[in-house]
Amino acid sequence: MALNIDNVTKRFGEKVAVDHLTMNINPGEVMGLIGQNGAGKTTTFRMILKFIGIDEGRITWNGEEISQATKQKIGFLPEERGLYQKMTVEDQIMYFAELHGMKRADARIKLKDWMKRLEVVGKPTDKVQTLSKGNAQKVQFIATLLHEPEFLILDEPFTGLDPVNTELLRNEIKHSRDNGAAVIFSNHNMSDVELLSDQLLMLKDGKTVLSGTVQEIRESYGRTRIYLESPISDQELLTIPGVISVNKQSSGRSIKLLDAKVGREIFQKVAGDGYVQAFVQAPPSLDEIFRLEVAEKDEEKLKNQVVSPDKEASL
Repeated sequence: MALNIDNVTKRFGEKVAVDHLTMNINPGEVMGLIGQNGAGKTTTFRMILKFIGIDEGRITWNGEEISQATKQKIGFLPEERGLYQKMTVEDQIMYFAELHGMKRADARIKLKDWMKRLEVVGKPTDKVQTLSKGNAQKVQFIATLLHEPEFLILDEPFTGLDPVNTELLRNEIKHSRDNGAAVIFSNHNMSDVELLSDQLLMLKDGKTVLSGTVQEIRESYGRTRIYLESPISDQELLTIPGVISVNKQSSGRSIKLLDAKVGREIFQKVAGDGYVQAFVQAPPSLDEIFRLEVAEKDEEKLKNQVVSPDKEASL
């Protein structure tokens, strides 16, 4: 059962929050939705869930409009966490489970299993307000997945979690994907996005600026990054035409190239004695691409801002 977003636009007054967005997410697939704050990610989630209407286009699940019955098959983790602090963990989970058509007895059994799997520190009878922030977040994650949804919408699921707990949640998302769920999630940590996403879409001011698999997107920028471990000096590397920068990274150095072809010359130079400790030529990371797209688009916007003579005179 696939989610299809077809040429969808959403405006708030004169502001276009989402501009002709097209996206398809298939069962057993994870879509990473990235972009700066205000890019249109949360607006997209709210349109899918019909919390807000759309101005143009169409959103369907398995070829049909999303109905109340469809929503019961969706698991939604909002960026603004919404647990009732004075309720017990169990009562909170029972409430959400019943909204999705589960029986309390079944939900109670599953809750114990989930708390063990996610290593939640606390008991089902504890009030939410007694939990740490991380454990409360894991409880909300349980509420999102307990009913085994066919479609998951996760808005910044790892915010505030340490690496160990992030890995626990990431593995459960993969488990849902492997069981056939379609997943869309947003995250500001590009490493998490790269590890989890099958497909990727980047929004900038509501417009799609990148779309495809993570590897396709990275390869489209060329293999312009080298990780090198070698005695050769920074100065000698910087004399090679096409080398933009050389920076220390771990036990070696990261070299940024103007063109991937320069990598061959660097390799020939450092392999003169037949041995190279480490040489890896790869595309830029997703984090670098994200920063590049944001910087380039902002720079273009500044260049296109023309101040009229009358306004200039009044400044």
